[in-house]
Amino acid sequence: MTVDNPTLALETAKPRKSTVLAWVVCLTAGLFFFYEFIQMNMLDAISTDLMRGFGITAGKISLLGSVFFIANTVCLFPAGLLLDQLSARKVILWAMGLTVACAIGFALAPTFSLALFFRLLAGTTNAFCFLSCIIIASRWFNPKQMALVLSLIITIAMVGGVMAHTPLVWLTDTLGWRNAILIDGILGVIIWIAIWAVVKDHPKGATATETSAHLADHSVSIWHKIKLAIMNRQNWLCGIFTSVLNLPLMVLGGLWGSLYLQQAHHLTAAQATTVSSTLFIGTIFGSPLFGALSDRMERRRMPMVAGALLSIASFCAILYVPQLNFQILFVLFLVLGFFTAAQVIGYPTVAESNAPIITGTASSITAMIVMGGPALFDPIFGSLLDKFWDHTIVNGTPLYSAAAYHKALFVFLLTLGIGLIAALLTHETYCQPVELKENHDRH
Repeated sequence: MTVDNPTLALETAKPRKSTVLAWVVCLTAGLFFFYEFIQMNMLDAISTDLMRGFGITAGKISLLGSVFFIANTVCLFPAGLLLDQLSARKVILWAMGLTVACAIGFALAPTFSLALFFRLLAGTTNAFCFLSCIIIASRWFNPKQMALVLSLIITIAMVGGVMAHTPLVWLTDTLGWRNAILIDGILGVIIWIAIWAVVKDHPKGATATETSAHLADHSVSIWHKIKLAIMNRQNWLCGIFTSVLNLPLMVLGGLWGSLYLQQAHHLTAAQATTVSSTLFIGTIFGSPLFGALSDRMERRRMPMVAGALLSIASFCAILYVPQLNFQILFVLFLVLGFFTAAQVIGYPTVAESNAPIITGTASSITAMIVMGGPALFDPIFGSLLDKFWDHTIVNGTPLYSAAAYHKALFVFLLTLGIGLIAALLTHETYCQPVELKENHDRH
């Protein structure tokens, strides 16, 4: 694949020396992703409170989760186009500010409909969090460091996922779910100030040619950028791979894990949120390790295939090993989070498979597929639970059987198999940007 201005593309892709400032800027930008991950996953900690407070069942809880991902998916492609044209720093600040407003609005919502509206609006801002980090990292770091940099940014996000579990449950038990989410809003204000003070679009003194590919290159039209991104099979395969490995994290870690562990395995609420949060802890360790291993091997496809295979094995253990107690579930969820962290390799693979001037557009296609997964499967999971529910209600909360959960969870075993196929079909990039590799192949 080529672009209309190959010289500009090559100059944009030339190696950059990483500095302390580069790490500070990119990891601070990652705090936006951290905060969005709290918003994305907080329903898992407060689902019982929401069911009781709004008088709703699994179907409505799934709706609260799915509208977030639906809005996110719809907005991802426009987000990628905007980030290819505008200042990533300004986009982050606007999106982060709206996210904070949505958190406060959700906390104060008197009705389910209004709570649903704020979840929908929060989903639109989530579309910008990781794409903006990809854009900023691509301007501050050498392409061969991208897997490690993005994996560390994802690690920061996973810390947000952990914060959305046991710490949020503790706050909810102590202050009530509404006050807990208001504190979440205050945290958002603090993060916004940090991003405003630290994050920059590009290194000081960067030449116009190094950043114009992202901000002001009009030699390639928007529609041609879209065509180039859509026609690249690699973007779709990496999107599918990342999406399906992400599903256990989003569905179990983000919404249903705690309720499943309490009702199917009879754990206490504290034990359930602890086990559920280990998905994120596993990803915290797995993301930088898979990223560093991939960079060191200068291979993308092999660790993707290995991660998919080991994720399938881990999920099978959770579904089919009998009489799982707290300790075993803790280990299995931790291991599942670790191996599904191989999803992180999908993002640098996309960045390497596309010209720099369409990095945002191509990454948005991948992100649409990634976020479209939970948007589709959250309601499917809730609908399956309601279908196999015997209408038992305990203390105002629907009680679902272990058999109902296992039938619903089997869907995700199938999707992990699809992820393995996608990894096998992915073209190896050898950690080289597409222009550099094409130039090398010509000589």
